[in-house]
Amino acid sequence: MVKKGSEDIPEISIGLVGHVDHGKTTLNERLSGKWTDTHSEEQKRGITIKLGYSDATIFKFKDGHFATKRKDPATGEEGTFVRKVSFVDVPGHESLMATMMSGAKIMDGAILLVAANETCPQPQTREHLAALEISGIKNVVVVQNKIDIITKEKAVENYNQIKKFLSTSSYKDVPIIPLSALHGVNVDVLLQAIEEEIPTPKRDDTAAPLMIIARSFDVNKPGTTIEALQGGVLGGALIQGSLSKGDKIEISPGIVKEKNNQLVAEPIITTITKVITGSFETKQAFPGGTISLMTELDPSLTNADSLVGNLVGHPGKLPPVWTELALKAELFEQVVGSSEEVKVGTIASGEVLLMTCNAAKTAGVVRDTRKGIISCKLKIPICASIGDKVSLSRRVGNRFRLIGYGVIVEKK
Repeated sequence: MVKKGSEDIPEISIGLVGHVDHGKTTLNERLSGKWTDTHSEEQKRGITIKLGYSDATIFKFKDGHFATKRKDPATGEEGTFVRKVSFVDVPGHESLMATMMSGAKIMDGAILLVAANETCPQPQTREHLAALEISGIKNVVVVQNKIDIITKEKAVENYNQIKKFLSTSSYKDVPIIPLSALHGVNVDVLLQAIEEEIPTPKRDDTAAPLMIIARSFDVNKPGTTIEALQGGVLGGALIQGSLSKGDKIEISPGIVKEKNNQLVAEPIITTITKVITGSFETKQAFPGGTISLMTELDPSLTNADSLVGNLVGHPGKLPPVWTELALKAELFEQVVGSSEEVKVGTIASGEVLLMTCNAAKTAGVVRDTRKGIISCKLKIPICASIGDKVSLSRRVGNRFRLIGYGVIVEKK
C-alpha cells in the first residue's frame, strides 16, 4: 500500500492539448514512457479519440536540470524527487471537441502543443485555447513542437505567430518552449517550466468527496469464469475530499430511463473494492492525479465508457440532477474551431445546442431566451452544481462548433 505524499502518488493533473497531429501523444510517451493511444480505433486512425492517462515522476539534479528518470545516464547521479504528475492526453480532432472539454474539467494545468511546421493558429488550436479559458485553467505552458523538421528561420517565424495568437488571450505571458518530442530536445526545459508555472493547488481533503468519471470499463477478458469476474472500473479525478477502499458510493445521474414520457435518473449505489492511484493500490485516494476505482458493479454497466460524465460521491452528498437547465450565457464574437470567420448569432428558441459540463455531454433544446437567461430541456440529464460552467456548441455546416459557455443559475 502507498500513502499520501509518496513518490508513487500523483499530486496534480496536467492536460496535453492542441490541434490533431501536433505531437501530444508523442510528448506524453517521451515524458511518461507510456503510449496512451491504446484504443483499437485510435491505433487504426492514428489520432486520440478517448482521454488517455499516464504518470511521470519529476526529479531535480544538482546542476538545476529536471528529468523524469531518477538516475542521470551520463553521470550516474541520482536526482532529488520533486513530485509525481498525471498527464491527460486529450483529442485534437474537431469532431472530438466535447471529449476535450471533458478532460479540461479534471486538469490543474495544461500544456498547449503547437506544431512549428504549420501556420499558427490551426482551428483546433484556437478552439482548445478557448476551452481552457472557459474551464478556468490559468496555469499553461506552450510547447512549440517539431522544431527538428524546420529551419531556424521558419522556427522564429512560427514562434512570432504563436506570440501574436496568444496576445489577445489571458495566456499572453506564458512561456513558449521550442521542443522536439520525437528526439527529446528541450524536454528538461519543459519540465522546469512545468515546475515553475503549474504549481500543485491547495486541496480540500475534508470536504464531501466528488469524483468526475472520465473513463469506465470492464477489465474482464472474454471467457472469464463467473468466479473470477471482477467488478466494473471507474477512472477519473477526485476534485475534493477522499475516497477509501470499502466506501459505499453513489454514482449520479446513474441509469437514465423514460417513464411516462419523462426522463428519470436512478442513481447507482455500490462499494469500492480497490483504489488505484498512479500504478499502485492504496487504501485511500486524495485529490491530485487521476485515479481508478474497482467496484462491485456489474461490469456491463461500466463497459465502453458507459458511465462517463457521471459524478461519484458518498450517498446523498452529490449535486442535484438536472433535466432542464437555466444558463446565463456568454457568447463569443466568432465561432471557434472553424477555418473561416463566422460570427456568433443570438441563440434562438427551438435551437439544439451541444453541451459539456464536468465530463458530461448532452444536447439541450432551447425553450426560452428571455432576460439574458437561456432555458434548455436536456436530452440526457446531468449531475452538476449551481455555478458550474457549461460549454455551448451549435451546428455550423456539418459540425458542432464552440460558440461560448453558460453558467448554471437557479431556475425562476
